[in-house]
Amino acid sequence: MNFLNLDAFTIIARVIVILMVLPLHEYAHAFVAKKFGDYTAESSGRLSLNPFTHIDPVGAVLLLLTGFGWAKPVPVNPNAMRNPRNGIIWTSLAGPLSNLIAAFISLTALRVIGCIPIAADNTALFNTLVSICTILGAFSSINMGLAVFNLIPVPPLDGSKVLMQFLPIRAVIWMQRNQMIISLVFLVLIISPALDIPLSFITTQVYRLFYFLTDWVPLLMNLITG
Repeated sequence: MNFLNLDAFTIIARVIVILMVLPLHEYAHAFVAKKFGDYTAESSGRLSLNPFTHIDPVGAVLLLLTGFGWAKPVPVNPNAMRNPRNGIIWTSLAGPLSNLIAAFISLTALRVIGCIPIAADNTALFNTLVSICTILGAFSSINMGLAVFNLIPVPPLDGSKVLMQFLPIRAVIWMQRNQMIISLVFLVLIISPALDIPLSFITTQVYRLFYFLTDWVPLLMNLITG
């Protein structure tokens, strides 16, 4: 990860992610778990959008420096769920899906602002909109990156919980027994540049897909503005 390539807009976007999107991510886990009958997160005070309920100091610092990080995991009890297998799958996917929704909304807003006509002499408005678009672009990209990151099937990330629902029991037991070692090795890979290329590639493909899905925005804005 490149710790030095940080500009003010990226830092602002990452702070917003830490204070707003990480809580949304964890809230989504808690909300879906409750829908499947597990009230563990709610009784622990985690069914909340309060950022200080969810922030993990190490994960927040890493997110601020690298763009990838995490919050405190929401406690989940599969035994309390009506359908434990489906409950774990959808509860695990809820967090990354919340990031993708946030990314899609911010990218849509970015494209709307990008279509606003500006007079050539209105420098103040132009600079303001450029600043907003820069923050929205960084915000959207970070959310996509977080979704991709959390779907990696490595403990303790959300992707590993989904993967374990499809693995044979012996493989699940092996992952659970070696979770600490796997997590430490993965943490080293996060800090090193090893994951930059594959994660950037996947995130770029998600961005291209979302950009394609928002191609209706300039068409609509052209009709509105005449």
